[in-house]
Amino acid sequence: MGVAPAMRTSSRSPAMKPRSLSGLADHVLARDLATLVSNDRSTTAALLEHIAEFDLRELYLPAACPSMFRYCVDRLRMSEDVAAKRIRAARAARRYPAILPAIAEGRLNLSGVALLAKHLTRDNADELLAAAEGRTRDGIALLIAQCGPAAHPAGGCAAATALDAVASGGLPAARSSEPAAGALALADVTNPSRQQAPGPVAASSTPAVPTRFAVPAVRAQVKPVAPGQYELQAVIGQATNDKLVRAKELLGHAIAAGDIADVLDRALTVLVATLEKRRCAATDRPHRGPRRRSANPRHVPAEVVRAVWERDGGRCAFVGENGHRCPERMCLELDHIVPVGRGGRSTVGNLRLLCRAHNQHVAEREYGKQFMAGRREAARRAATEERMRREAAAKAAKAREAAAAAALARQVDEVGPWLKGLGFNAAEARQAAARCVAIPDAPLEERVRVALRSLAPPGVRRTTPLVSVPA
Repeated sequence: MGVAPAMRTSSRSPAMKPRSLSGLADHVLARDLATLVSNDRSTTAALLEHIAEFDLRELYLPAACPSMFRYCVDRLRMSEDVAAKRIRAARAARRYPAILPAIAEGRLNLSGVALLAKHLTRDNADELLAAAEGRTRDGIALLIAQCGPAAHPAGGCAAATALDAVASGGLPAARSSEPAAGALALADVTNPSRQQAPGPVAASSTPAVPTRFAVPAVRAQVKPVAPGQYELQAVIGQATNDKLVRAKELLGHAIAAGDIADVLDRALTVLVATLEKRRCAATDRPHRGPRRRSANPRHVPAEVVRAVWERDGGRCAFVGENGHRCPERMCLELDHIVPVGRGGRSTVGNLRLLCRAHNQHVAEREYGKQFMAGRREAARRAATEERMRREAAAKAAKAREAAAAAALARQVDEVGPWLKGLGFNAAEARQAAARCVAIPDAPLEERVRVALRSLAPPGVRRTTPLVSVPA
């Protein structure tokens, strides 16, 4: 059941004029404040309902935005924190409609719903939402931490300190173009809604973290501290730290006192050059002269890739109905304006850069949503089958390796003592015993002779029995 907006306003609201409230009586001020809070709750519930439906219809795509998050930030002028929190709550309300009246009536608060969103399932939603009513955000965090694995589709109970990262917008770094958004937007908020369809949240393979061992989440972020200077805060693993230390050691002659900022700058310079060469075909020495043409109509020559990236400025080229161009610079793909299936060629004029969301959007307009949904499902099935095939092949390879190791160990145990008794060291005995793996069922005497022949120096007749082994 929908929640009606508390009031309707025109798209061009007059500027709010500041006024003094000093003349209001205390009881009038208290009454007006309570009324405004009640209206705000109703408006918030209606806003979440509209965001959920707008997100479900993917109406941000025709507006040249790659995700609902970017639409809220770029078009609706929300802050990253506000947008992330409301989108998360709206998607939760789309799955569990009881959230909307609870927010409108003040039984649940927006921060608490955003915190609960990733822990709600079809089995626990009613009980968990009822238990959360009337609690503060911190109280809901404590509730989640105390509920145990049943409230955690991710596989276990996370500590309240770790959950604080999700509070007020739940915001570790994710895929976004701008640094601020990258520090604030979760992947489940920035991704298109087609990847967040209604239904139970799939379980994650992330292991549970016992509360007593939980580490407070530190959000990776880059923030300006002075003109042209930024502060980077991030948590890195042991392997990354080891690489950083090693880089400082190797650059000790070139940088002052192991300056980490200089190390990162040099490392990123190499990384960016490598990625631009791979993704954009960037090079200082472009090939000159004719190239052999590929028989694959989808093949894009390197010089065409470079020209398209340079022309589009490394940014999605989709322009919406309102004349705005999509700002996305991540997950860019080359798109044929006239599809290859309809005779389109891989030329500069027929190619453009599109972000993944708008590439799918254009394909759906061209071929239809049902057709593209079928293609994506077929691709997912093929990817799943390929993954299962690789896993089966890896499992079989491990089984073969284990069997080979067991066969070698048997020969070392049975043939090795005889070789060591003749004065060969352990390494020589193991190497010679490996020759007997191919004849595991041969008599011990024959296997010892085969091992000895492999150890005989060049020129020595290898057919003469060198030792007699009791049967």
